[in-house]
Amino acid sequence: MTMNQILRVTLVLSALALLAGCGTRPGERVGGGAAAGAGTGAVVGAIAGPPGAAVGAAVGAAAGGVTGAVTSPSQVNLGRPPVPNTVNVGNTTLHP
Repeated sequence: MTMNQILRVTLVLSALALLAGCGTRPGERVGGGAAAGAGTGAVVGAIAGPPGAAVGAAVGAAAGGVTGAVTSPSQVNLGRPPVPNTVNVGNTTLHP
């Protein structure tokens, strides 16, 4: 893969990571952005070679989390996240 192709893949995957910070609450947006960024970074890191997927995932998670934190639902809104950000314990629902 040439450097130009790696750059194109990186730009496309980064744009997708930016859009992944969906949700209505800040925690949902940070978590979604970090998860998408980690996945994107791991793929790009694996394609690019050393230092590899681990560093790419760490950088991507940080970038995605920050993006999710600094954007509002009105700026980037893809709807409700696929996984709810709540935990049910008995009859109690916890919102982290």
